[in-house]
Amino acid sequence: MERRTIEPRPGWQQTVEGQGLIYPLTRHPDNSLRPYWDESAHYVFSLEEVEALEEVVEELHGMCLRAAEHIVAENRFADLGITDPRVADAVAEAWRRRAELPSVYGRFDLRYDGTGPAKLLEYNADTPTSLVEAASPQWFWMEERFPGADQWNSLHERLVAAWKKQSALLPPGSPLYFAYSSADELGEDMMTVAYLKETAEQAGLDTGWISMEEIGWDHLAGRFVDTQLRFIRSCFKLYPWEWLTTDRFAGHVLDTLDNGGGTGTTLWIEPAWKMLLSNKALLAILWELYPDHPNLLPAYLDGPRELASTTGYVAKPLLGREGAGVTVHEKGAAAVVREEPCCYQQLAPLPAFDGNHVVLGAWVVEDESAGLGIRESSGLITDEYARFLPHVIL
Repeated sequence: MERRTIEPRPGWQQTVEGQGLIYPLTRHPDNSLRPYWDESAHYVFSLEEVEALEEVVEELHGMCLRAAEHIVAENRFADLGITDPRVADAVAEAWRRRAELPSVYGRFDLRYDGTGPAKLLEYNADTPTSLVEAASPQWFWMEERFPGADQWNSLHERLVAAWKKQSALLPPGSPLYFAYSSADELGEDMMTVAYLKETAEQAGLDTGWISMEEIGWDHLAGRFVDTQLRFIRSCFKLYPWEWLTTDRFAGHVLDTLDNGGGTGTTLWIEPAWKMLLSNKALLAILWELYPDHPNLLPAYLDGPRELASTTGYVAKPLLGREGAGVTVHEKGAAAVVREEPCCYQQLAPLPAFDGNHVVLGAWVVEDESAGLGIRESSGLITDEYARFLPHVIL
């Protein structure tokens, strides 16, 4: 793994926008606009390195599934902050019937510096973004800048194949809706959903398009409807399950949930069992089940324990996103147990390449490794000001 600088292509912003990345710039607190898509540098991997990382990702995914089975079997929903019995029951049923429920993709965030084993930082298995840039613009960048080279990137073909394979699980005779939240001002959610909709259409699926805010409730029929009052039988949503089960429509979601077998009214993708994997408590449960595993970091739910004095630790809210609420505690600092439920994970500072802190986003489609996206940040926390850099296998 090596970081190399390179001259950006003339007109790069218009190029990536035309490839679906309509948010190539990020507005910073000082009101300046700086590149989110950053092709002034790129990362180079060897084929052997990527093949080894692919094996790690698939092993971690299998471990996460076994941890989900443990959570359900041992009724450990309270450790995930799931205290509503109806939600816990829905998640448990979705897990037991997962073979009947479409499930498409997820993203592991890994600490890796090219020398030691990759370490799992978290698993974004419900509403992962940075998909568009990983699947499309960086592939075209590679073809233009390094013709004949390769990339850890089979995202597009694997997504199309996943929709084809799982189309039989969708309710017949109605479109699969794709929903995003219009509250996202950057357009990242919208373009992620639009890209997934495109892959579904290439797989031959009939699709629809709607924002979460436009979804209506038909009181007479007791069903969710679109803007034309047509029933929504299936819907891919880029809207977290913890919101879907707590907002003002939560009761309707649970009342009409199709959790496999077509016994409900609306089938949601990703399925409810993804709540087991998108929760930071998973990190502590993995460490409990697989202590000293080379690709895991020590993590606990009841406090930092020995981490405060030995290595330092990071406190992560169970449902935080894009670094929100994450705090870094250096070795020797007083142990602090926060009031909100958190996961306390060993501090493993992101490696710095030319002063840039790097995290690898390794994608999984269905149960297989599918691609890589790299983000850089100025600090130790990968937040909304991070930059995306392309990569190549040489």
